[in-house]
Amino acid sequence: MPRVKSQTCPLARSNPASHPYDECMPTTISSEPEVTSPPQDSFEQIKDLESQYVLQTYARYPLALHRGKGCYVYDLEGNRYLDLITGIGVNSLGYAHPRITKVILRQAGLLLHTSNLYYHEYQGRLAERLAKISGLQRSFFCNSGAESMEGALKMVRAHGNAVGAGKKGSIVAVENSFHGRTLGALSITGQPKYRKDFEPLLPGARFVPRNDVQALEAAVDESTAGIVLEIVQGEGGVYPLSESFIRKARELADRHNALLVFDEIQCGVGRPGTHFAYQLLDPVVLPDILIAAKPMACGIPMGVIVANDKAAAVIKPGMHGSTYGGGPLACRVALEFFDILDELLPSINTVGSYFRMKLTELMRQHPFIKEVRGHGLMIGVELKFPGKQLVLDGMKEGLLFNCTHDTVLRFLPPYILTEPDVDRAIAALAKIFKNAKPPEA
Repeated sequence: MPRVKSQTCPLARSNPASHPYDECMPTTISSEPEVTSPPQDSFEQIKDLESQYVLQTYARYPLALHRGKGCYVYDLEGNRYLDLITGIGVNSLGYAHPRITKVILRQAGLLLHTSNLYYHEYQGRLAERLAKISGLQRSFFCNSGAESMEGALKMVRAHGNAVGAGKKGSIVAVENSFHGRTLGALSITGQPKYRKDFEPLLPGARFVPRNDVQALEAAVDESTAGIVLEIVQGEGGVYPLSESFIRKARELADRHNALLVFDEIQCGVGRPGTHFAYQLLDPVVLPDILIAAKPMACGIPMGVIVANDKAAAVIKPGMHGSTYGGGPLACRVALEFFDILDELLPSINTVGSYFRMKLTELMRQHPFIKEVRGHGLMIGVELKFPGKQLVLDGMKEGLLFNCTHDTVLRFLPPYILTEPDVDRAIAALAKIFKNAKPPEA
């Protein structure tokens, strides 16, 4: 595949508008790297090395990134791209955020890792913060979303064994869901294409159609140990669950003494315009277990399981652990992130609404767009045909997003996105959609 030539890219050539977080990097710390240093390797060298030595699990786009600032990233030649996918929702504060950069540099000079044999000053503070914003009680820190799902499944199974005398082990999940790539997470992922090469998987999984309340009620019984839901299905195409479906899941979990798990790895931690997506409901439906990851440490690996006392009580000392989980660097960065997030939640809602409004206007002009959906800054644009070519066209226009579920353009912008950034994105998308060539029916 030819490399993207960004000299045709209007966004890459234009000067960025001033941004509320576009401040200079701290210059008083002598160990600060020179962010404008030239790349050491060419695109061809990078690609050739990976083709020889890296496990070929990723179908990468023809683009190598060198640095980032604010909402923008730069390739090896210095061309600029407005990043609306942000590491698949990880770089929640964009790139080189001055407060996050300062915290990382300072903490790196103090303590990077201790192991969980000892205390440090940030893990308890972060757990307290999560308890206050989630309505739950206890946290376990790990390194990724999949790892947090594995821990949640262990809680569910331990609970089932504790109350069900070995007869309470099934887990109900939703078709089209995605919960991670480890064996346990795959076992409850409702997309056969991810499971088929690794079967047999964890036994006892049952899948029900999204928002089918009757099917959910039929699937949950006394053998059910847990129910697992994504409040908004991310990898599955940005599909929100209905309020009636979520409330029924809570009711059934209570009726059958099962644990209700909300997977908010992609749809939570500020992205929907609330701390967590279940807080969009009024009144709020609390889970027994919440799992989250992506945005929490702004690019440093971190996942978390947050549980109520009922769920937490089944995990005794020695039953679970993590060598790296909850280290001082990740926890310190996450604390700073939550301080910043409190300031950004209103703009996540207003800018997200503005983005969806502008996309809806484009939808009216292009019949091949079926639907615009999402909450906050988690947005999907469903097409009537596969969208991979539009992603490549977007790169030529200096715009990064991706296509999930084959036909859904997915936008997970940084939380610092502004309306002028949206206007730039819409101008590029208007050109992309105008030049799109849907396959003939």
